[in-house]
Amino acid sequence: MRGTTVPPGTPGLPTAAGDVPLHRLEVAGPGDPPFAAGSFEAVGPLSRWGRPHRHTFYEIIHVRSGSGTHVVDLARWPVRPPRLAVVLPGQVHHWEGGRGPEGTLALFTDDFLLDHPGDREVLRRLGERGWFALDAEQDRSVGRLMAELVAEHRQRAPGHESVLRSLLHVLVVRAARLPRHAGDGRDARVLGRPAAVAEEFTRLIARPEAAGWTVRECAGRLGVTPGYLTQAVRAATGRPPGRLLIEARVYQAQQLLAHTRLSVRQVAARTGFTDPAYFSRFFRRETGSSPGDFRKHHSHRDQSLEVPPARP
Repeated sequence: MRGTTVPPGTPGLPTAAGDVPLHRLEVAGPGDPPFAAGSFEAVGPLSRWGRPHRHTFYEIIHVRSGSGTHVVDLARWPVRPPRLAVVLPGQVHHWEGGRGPEGTLALFTDDFLLDHPGDREVLRRLGERGWFALDAEQDRSVGRLMAELVAEHRQRAPGHESVLRSLLHVLVVRAARLPRHAGDGRDARVLGRPAAVAEEFTRLIARPEAAGWTVRECAGRLGVTPGYLTQAVRAATGRPPGRLLIEARVYQAQQLLAHTRLSVRQVAARTGFTDPAYFSRFFRRETGSSPGDFRKHHSHRDQSLEVPPARP
């Protein structure tokens, strides 16, 4: 995907006031695959960055030791190794406190899933779950796969790119087999055209510019009728698209309040509200707290939003 990878040492993307830094994946040259793997030390200091940031790439993290907290969006996960974490492109995450994590990371863009496009949906579901406890055997199995990925990436022997894609596919599939915790979500899958429409709808409403769109507007952009969109989304998620639109709007507001310096008035405008007072009522109704109270308990605004010129 254009703009998701950069040569080593490329400075981070400039960010507008209030935006969360966006990191791109460093690759050695234009012919290199959009993939990297290694220890936290090998990947670089940003692998343990304590400031909220986003990626243009996926990140699979195998934590073998360490302590503290891994914050992904608004969820806080205690670092109690061994653990496996999946961070999706666009998710805001950082590490807090304790002794920094040790382990192995695999970084890759959407382009690297060319051979196994179905892995995108699997990764999306894994990213929603975010954090996986591993037993001793699962830890060894994941560790072996990660070690092979690192070795193939380092050695760059003939055919290494296809081997990397195959190993990554095995890792994704095995991660999807890890047991769910109670309340971890629906297990049923909906196949065919309705599933595709529901997936496109989910991606559509995650875009910042979608704030304030209606079900009818979304249906038009997807080339389906509002009725068909409602049926497809209900079949895939068990919930109406209108409710998901509201939740996406709330989620965007929460992200802006927690991770930026924007005023409540500016957050209201970014999420499609012309009246800040109405935005505040809407936010309180949906979350149970005012925008100000939410920011007080979740804000990371005191941390610099500058991106240092380092590795992702």
